[in-house]
Order: sequence, then C-alpha cells, then structure tokens
Amino acid sequence: MRVIILIRHAKSSWESNDLSDFERPLNERGRKDASEMAERLLQKKINFAAFVSSPAKRARKTAELFLKEWKGKKPELVFKSELYNPTIEIFYELLEQLDDHWHNVAIFSHNPGITEFANSLTDDIKINNIPTCGIFAFKADLNKWMDFKKAKKDFWFFDYPKKEVS
Repeated sequence: MRVIILIRHAKSSWESNDLSDFERPLNERGRKDASEMAERLLQKKINFAAFVSSPAKRARKTAELFLKEWKGKKPELVFKSELYNPTIEIFYELLEQLDDHWHNVAIFSHNPGITEFANSLTDDIKINNIPTCGIFAFKADLNKWMDFKKAKKDFWFFDYPKKEVS
C-alpha cells in the first residue's frame, strides 16, 4: 500500500505585474497556511520518502515550508518541471516513474490539473476545487509505481486551511 498526498501550492502574491506566473511568490497568508497545513499533516504520522514539487516559485516555497516544519527524518525534495500546469496524464506518468523505494510521497502542484487528477482517482468523492494549500490524500494498492494507473485507489482524507478542525 502506498500513500499519495496531493497538495496545491499555498496562496500566492499578485502584487507585482512584472513577475511571470512561474515566478509569483507566496503571500503572507500562503506562508502561514503552509506552516499550519504541514502541522496538520504531521499529525497523520506518515513517513514520507519524498516531496515532489513543481519548480514554480509558489509550489517550491510551499514544499520547502512543509519540509521546514517536518519532524524526524526529512523527506527528499525533488523538483519536476512537468508538475507546472500538468494534465491528468502527466500526473499518472510521473507517479509511474517514481522510485519504488518511495512508499509515501507528497506531490505539490497547481490547479486546475491537481483537482482534475484528484477527481480521476476514485468515484468515492468528487471535489469542485482543491483550494490553495489544500491536501487531498489517497492510498493505492500496489507494489511498484509502474502499476499505479491500474491499481485500486481509495480516498483517505481532504483538508484545507479554512476547514473546521475537530
């Protein structure tokens, strides 16, 4: 069984018109949300092998803030350019190529692709939008990542910054 956590980048800044979309940084709320959501994820006690992120500044910084909050053994941080504005198929291809030693991974990416991919995984739940710094978690029954597409996938949880925590 593998755990896959999809994380949309935290809230970004639109203050500068001079920056490309790729270079947009996180705003203050985004930095705060990333730290808080990392703490919530830590409570799940998942031993991540890797954080795989889009190299776009807002996704990269979100992944780095999660890593900064991480207690214990730090996951490997890997950047994949294909996670910037990805399609559903790109997510499948990326997961099928992961190192088989990585049992649990977090993927940091962008909308609309991350929401579309989450909705393609299971019939159990459909969401309209993974909000900024939202976390969509599922488990896949497989031994090798190359079997991801045909593996049984089960929804685990969905969390986001403005969700009431019980």
